Amino acid sequence: MAVTRTGSVPVGILCNCGWMENLEDLGRFVRESRFDCVEIPAWPAAKVKELADSGTSVGVVHLPQPWGDLAAPDAARRRDAADRSAAYVESVFDSGVRVFLSCLFAGEEDGDRRTSMGHAVDGYGQLCERLAALPDGGARVVLEGWPGPGPHFPVLACTPEGYRAIFEGTGAPNLGVNFDPSHLIRMGIDPIRFLEEFVSRVFHVHGKDAEILGEGVYEYGTLQPPIEAPGLNFGDTYWRYTIPGHGCARWGRIFRILAEAGYGGKLTIELEDMNFNGTEAGEKRGFVVAREFLESV
Repeated sequence: MAVTRTGSVPVGILCNCGWMENLEDLGRFVRESRFDCVEIPAWPAAKVKELADSGTSVGVVHLPQPWGDLAAPDAARRRDAADRSAAYVESVFDSGVRVFLSCLFAGEEDGDRRTSMGHAVDGYGQLCERLAALPDGGARVVLEGWPGPGPHFPVLACTPEGYRAIFEGTGAPNLGVNFDPSHLIRMGIDPIRFLEEFVSRVFHVHGKDAEILGEGVYEYGTLQPPIEAPGLNFGDTYWRYTIPGHGCARWGRIFRILAEAGYGGKLTIELEDMNFNGTEAGEKRGFVVAREFLESV
């Protein structure tokens, strides 16, 4: 199975392409391309079990949406969301899944972020308490640092400030980071410094990169929307997502930091790259090219 050269981190793929709905085709591609595991959306428990029983390791599963309900202003909605998420985790727990992904959306896009974080602390605190009580060491939740859609960018934990607030607020040891350098790069946050600070909380890694487009920075700056959009897929005026190795991330340094910290999780390649997405053949090629780079670092 594919692993990184530095740190021997197992390499898998995130299932975000249409052709992956066919589990037989997905399993064949995973096996033939030597991927270790898959990361999947909140598929029904029967489908998760079918995938796991077929021999395809399920490394990470997303919590059921809407994720913003865990930070809803109404306490009953937060409690219901925590119950619903915990019930879903319990339904796939026997398939061997122990890591679950979410984005910490504010309950109301136009609300005060301090108040919204207080709601999130309550909602995620309830959920993590439930998951910690499961057998075999319980289950973990990882928060992906995607800032969310503009213009509000409603995700509360995507910067160091936001991650610190939710970790300190909940005090939950099973709440951690999905380290994805691509989001940090586009926001202007040093991913190496971020990883050095939060490495003990990193329970999962996304293999995705980002390129800063110098001509775009000159032409549009970084604040205003353009008069005429440049039409970038998986990007904006001055940045775009790429596969690992085609962007700015220092992957060798990333894997050394993880190895020195004793990282025991996995990496899944999230394919969002205009040079590969759009066709099944192109997407499969993108996953393989990314894997080959990661194996060499």
